[in-house]
Amino acid sequence: MISEQQFQKELQLIITNAIREDVGDGDHSSLACIPELENGKAKLLVKDTGVIAGVEFAKMIFNFVDTNLQVDVLIQDGVEVTHGDVVLTVSGSSQSILKSERLVLNAMQRMSAIATKTAFYMDLLKGTNTKILDTRKTTPGIRAIEKWAVKIGGGENHRFALYDMIMLKDNHIDFAGGITKAIEKTNTYLDDLHLDLKIIVEARSLNEIKEILKSEGVHRILIDNFNYEDTRKAVELIGNKCQTESSGGITEETLRKYAECGVDYISSGALTHSIYNMDLSLKAF
Repeated sequence: MISEQQFQKELQLIITNAIREDVGDGDHSSLACIPELENGKAKLLVKDTGVIAGVEFAKMIFNFVDTNLQVDVLIQDGVEVTHGDVVLTVSGSSQSILKSERLVLNAMQRMSAIATKTAFYMDLLKGTNTKILDTRKTTPGIRAIEKWAVKIGGGENHRFALYDMIMLKDNHIDFAGGITKAIEKTNTYLDDLHLDLKIIVEARSLNEIKEILKSEGVHRILIDNFNYEDTRKAVELIGNKCQTESSGGITEETLRKYAECGVDYISSGALTHSIYNMDLSLKAF
């Protein structure tokens, strides 16, 4: 996984690019009618239900726009909220508050939706030993905050990107000339470059799992698009030799059944690519 320093750098890049995109050469609506020295106060209001996420990120945005803005947090990340709750208040330059508003809302609405869905999936997994993982099926440019939201919701992060973990999927295996060759080449590559990266290998059948188990250095086997019966057989075959992960079209209706097959992890792109933003607003008062 990426380091905390790398993660913080990603967050700053998101904020910098988003403000560049949204503000450009100035917020002319505010500049036109709000005096430069006028101060104001606004509250972040919940108009929905779910798990709030993005509070700490909102503080970063307000600080980026204007270090003199005062943010008072009333509800922390990861807390269940309902219609009418006030998550935070912000006070200071009215122009700065307005300049920050849209990015704060866009980020928190999406992050809260992801955290809410993740928490729902975690609830479905209660009583099992299976953990929920996100994927790289994220919105381009804002992966860091989407994966942050998964953690706030109680899930775990898969690899952040292509550079922090090896995942040998079907196309890698086919292009490399088969599973064994792909694993051998990968181990040689890691040794030659002195890289310490975990290896995950995708299996499309029980026979492929048997072949994977003959190789050294595999951290986790991705049991992809298996039915329940074959998933149970796969888990039994693998035993304690490496970790297990189910993926491929798993929905909230089937999630628990796959967990009950005994897999360590279930990865779900739906945590980030199929959500509806939580309804939030920033209101002056």
